[in-house]
Amino acid sequence: MSKFLNIFAPSLGGAALVAGLAYGVSTRDYRAAEADLAMAQSDRALAQVEAATARIAELEAAATAATDAQGAAEAELASLRDQMAARDSAPRAMSVSTQGASAPGPFGLGRDALPEEVAAWNIDVLPDGTGLPVGSGDVWTGDEVFAEHCASCHGDFAEGRGNWPKLAGGQGTLDHKDPLKTVGSYWPYLSTTFDYVRRSMPFGNAQSLSDDDVYAIVAYILYSNDLVDDDFVLSNETFLDVEMPNAEGFIIDDRDTAEAHFWTEPCMENCKDAVEITMRAAVLDVTPEEEGAEEATMDSGTEAATEAPAEEASASEPAPAGDAAPAIDMALASEGEDVFKKCKSCHQVGDGAKNRTGPVLNGVVGAVIGHVDGFKYSNDMAALGEEGKVWTEEELSKFLEKPKGYLSKTKMSFAGLRKEDDRKAVIEYLKTFN
Repeated sequence: MSKFLNIFAPSLGGAALVAGLAYGVSTRDYRAAEADLAMAQSDRALAQVEAATARIAELEAAATAATDAQGAAEAELASLRDQMAARDSAPRAMSVSTQGASAPGPFGLGRDALPEEVAAWNIDVLPDGTGLPVGSGDVWTGDEVFAEHCASCHGDFAEGRGNWPKLAGGQGTLDHKDPLKTVGSYWPYLSTTFDYVRRSMPFGNAQSLSDDDVYAIVAYILYSNDLVDDDFVLSNETFLDVEMPNAEGFIIDDRDTAEAHFWTEPCMENCKDAVEITMRAAVLDVTPEEEGAEEATMDSGTEAATEAPAEEASASEPAPAGDAAPAIDMALASEGEDVFKKCKSCHQVGDGAKNRTGPVLNGVVGAVIGHVDGFKYSNDMAALGEEGKVWTEEELSKFLEKPKGYLSKTKMSFAGLRKEDDRKAVIEYLKTFN
């Protein structure tokens, strides 16, 4: 027994020692692992705190930047509003900077206008003559300039071509159903004519005329309307001497006071059960006459129908043969050919001549008035022919001196030949085509 104990006792002690050592080692390793794990968790927590702190800093910086940007935007907006308010309250007249082209605009764009640029636009002329340039032009210079720059649209005598405006004629027609509104019949101020020609003409080449040319053209337009003589010179000094026929034809629009008694609430009670049409206008856009509107329309149609055969009969009447053909002064006729250039835009002569704005003038000297076949004369001119009146040299001279004075309702808008020598010469030239 004792031997057994002596053998196994040391063995058991050694095993116990080994087991104790093993337990101690294992316990130490476990505690080390726990320490490492705790350390790792602490590091991760620290890293997360640092990241959150950094993010907070970033957000705070962004918020500060946004606040600054908002403040800057609000300041810029306030500045722009101040600039717009300043522009709105500034005088309407364009200011000219002495710094010239280098001065920037309020928005950093453009520049202030130069004095010469402002002057180029500031060319309006007022009825009292304000704005008129220094210069002058006479009627016959105007005739030449008008023929070169204006006649292609407005005719050689300002009578108009095609649908282009007529600039002459129309006096006494403003109360008619179809008035002719021209410079002479309608425009109240000569400054309107001058300003328009100077600013907008010639068509397609505006503001290419000199001031003297503009004065001359306006003088010729006045002459074409029988408002001045052929020796008239229009200038900045004589401008206000011209009186336009329709200067008193316009009134101040005072309807806000003169017609204030009409401004009442409309009556919407006791209305008629039916509306009856009592008359119709003979011409569109014209108020009909109070009585006999339809009868007048029918009568005018009947009158036109009965006048046509009479006119045809008059036109078909041959010109009186007369006695032997009078001798012709060919030198005078040659001068008349030059004068006839004023007539060529409306009248033709010679072989192949055709009716245009005016009738063919072959054989006119000594012929019955209104004798040309196929041409529609005015009623008054046709009536002279029906009476048997003849274009003698004396009658032709009277007519050519002032057509509207000879026959107020003639279609011929030509102002006339005021010089007797010119009338004699052109009549002599017409005799060569008898």
